Amino acid sequence: MSYNLDQQTKNTARVRNLFLAALVLGCAFATVTNAAAQKVTPPPTPTAITPPVGNVAFLEGNATGSQGYICLPTSDGGTSWTINPPRPEATLTTDVFGLPVQIITHFTSIDDAPNAIPPVSLGGNATWQSSFDTSKVWAKAVGHIDAGTDPASCPNDGSIQCLLLQSIGNKKGPTGGKLLFKVTFVQRLNTNGGSAPTTACTVGQTQLVPYTADYYFYRADQ
Repeated sequence: MSYNLDQQTKNTARVRNLFLAALVLGCAFATVTNAAAQKVTPPPTPTAITPPVGNVAFLEGNATGSQGYICLPTSDGGTSWTINPPRPEATLTTDVFGLPVQIITHFTSIDDAPNAIPPVSLGGNATWQSSFDTSKVWAKAVGHIDAGTDPASCPNDGSIQCLLLQSIGNKKGPTGGKLLFKVTFVQRLNTNGGSAPTTACTVGQTQLVPYTADYYFYRADQ
């Protein structure tokens, strides 16, 4: 009897946890869907990293991840840490009931749905993929400012640059999902960490450096 009662208690707890997980995911999906239907408000940014007029921010994700570096030879016979190829790896979250819930994954991949804006790198491009409908956007950097040069949008001196990236490809999810399908520009703002290591290195050595940032996704104003 004690065994059956204990098993029943465990099953009840498991069902409750599954229900709570489903509830959180449902709320997260509703939050993202609602955000996609409205404008969000990025901080003011310098011209170099501001999307052209006619584009509006519709989604924000708070990223935690790492920037990859490889040690390469320099022209003077030394070595240095270089982003080559670029290897961002990050998870973007939004706040639901005080908890960070994943909404997007950021990584490098081959652009298999290029648009008319070149170039597409054979080594892969910066990629963002929705955690809900698996739609994707690939983008390339078209503007940057050094961290610490703008207190409103890029205040943390010594961190990786803040960027404006333009879409070079978009793809719907396998069931038609299109959260990121109409993204035109992406801003990487409020970067913290992620800069190249300052330690000595040997050719071929790699290192991942942690960083955080806020990403804002834009689409053509409707």
